[in-house]
Amino acid sequence: MAWTSSKIRAGMWVQVQVRLCDMNCIPIMIRHKGDPDSGAIVLKLDRGESGCAVLSQVRDADGVQAWMHGGGAELVTDSDAETYIKRQIDRDPDLWVIEIEDPGGRYKIDGNIV
Repeated sequence: MAWTSSKIRAGMWVQVQVRLCDMNCIPIMIRHKGDPDSGAIVLKLDRGESGCAVLSQVRDADGVQAWMHGGGAELVTDSDAETYIKRQIDRDPDLWVIEIEDPGGRYKIDGNIV
């Protein structure tokens, strides 16, 4: 399911991701519940020994929902990921934080990474 409509509520998108991960035996947890209607979303993809990918929800030049690497790099240390996430929650308490344990890289994000 491509996430291209601004009408998809954040809470609904999170529920869909939890279900998809459950169906594929990929561990997922909601670390911080945000606003169910319009909260922004940060994903922490734990890639095991390789590090973590932190993706923040953004809009691209056409206004379509997309994702951007938080912390500036494709993979960061767990400590750097946690620092970034804490800063984002401090700025926006309505933020959703979702963590997915995916050392095999099976989880596929449903939008473009810009």
